[in-house]
Amino acid sequence: MIDILLQGLDNETRIKLLPKEQEIIKEWEDNGILLASYIKADSTGIYLVLMANDKSDVDKRLSTLPYYPYMKIEIMTLR
Repeated sequence: MIDILLQGLDNETRIKLLPKEQEIIKEWEDNGILLASYIKADSTGIYLVLMANDKSDVDKRLSTLPYYPYMKIEIMTLR
């Protein structure tokens, strides 16, 4: 499970990057990589449940997201 906090992402940049971000997330859902996603109540980030081999695999996947440079990431392993 990944706890993502978005920092330093202004609204204009967020809107510009959103379509590609959503495209990648949809692809993960379709391929069974993303099991669940929850937007935080204060809209400052998101929780993702991903299928991955290890934390390195998670970071590799997340690094493909347009919002990645603005993410503070905490990864928790689930069984």
